[in-house]
Amino acid sequence: MIFQLFRAEVPIQDMLLHLAIFLPLLMMAFTVHELCHGLAAYALGDSTAKRGGRLSLNPIRHIDPIGFIAILVAGIGWAKPVMVNPFALKNPKVDMALIAAAGPLSNFILAFVFTMVFVFTAINFNLPIMVYRAMADFVRINLVLGVFNLIPVPPLDGSKIIAGALPDSVYRQLPHHLARYSMFIVLILAVSGLLGRIIFPITDGLYSAFVNIGIRIFG
Repeated sequence: MIFQLFRAEVPIQDMLLHLAIFLPLLMMAFTVHELCHGLAAYALGDSTAKRGGRLSLNPIRHIDPIGFIAILVAGIGWAKPVMVNPFALKNPKVDMALIAAAGPLSNFILAFVFTMVFVFTAINFNLPIMVYRAMADFVRINLVLGVFNLIPVPPLDGSKIIAGALPDSVYRQLPHHLARYSMFIVLILAVSGLLGRIIFPITDGLYSAFVNIGIRIFG
C-alpha cells in the first residue's frame, strides 16, 4: 500500500509529506481499536487491560511492529491483542462479544469521521494532494481493519461476536484452541491475495457510501 508511492514516482517532498501525515494516523487507527477493546472490557468489569497499561492513547503500548509493517506492505495487519479475563465478566459469552465489537466499531467511526473531514476540506480548501491522499488512505485503513476483524475466524473479533449470539450449548463446544491454526490460514489467504478479493470490494463500497454521504452534507 504505502510502497505504491515509490512505484508512482512521486516527488520526494510530496512522499515525505504523505508519510508525515499518514503514519501517525495509521498508529491512531491501531491504538483506538485496541483502546476501545480495553475500555469496553473495563466498563464490563474486567480491569486486566487497565492493569496492563492498555487504557492509553500511547501507540507504543498497542503497536505490534510486524503487524504494523504488514499493513504498510499488504494493507492487512494487526496490533498487540488486549488481554481479557472472561471470569471477571458477569456474562462472559455476551460481554466478550461486546468487547470484540468495540474494536471494529471504533474503526468504522474513525473512517466515517475522517471521510467527512476529507470531503469538507476537498470542497472548501485547496490543500496539497498528499494531504488528501493521506486522509483517504487513513479512511481505507480503518475500513480494512474494521472489516478484516469482523471475519468470523478465531482469534479475530468476528468469531467472538458470532459466538456471543450462539446458544450456550453450542458455545461450550466451540474448539477455542484452534485459534492459532485458523489465523495461519487467514494469513495464507492474505498473502495469496484471495482475502483481499473479499475484503477490498466491501471496503471500497463503504468508502464510496461514506463519500457520497459527505457530498450530500457539504456539497
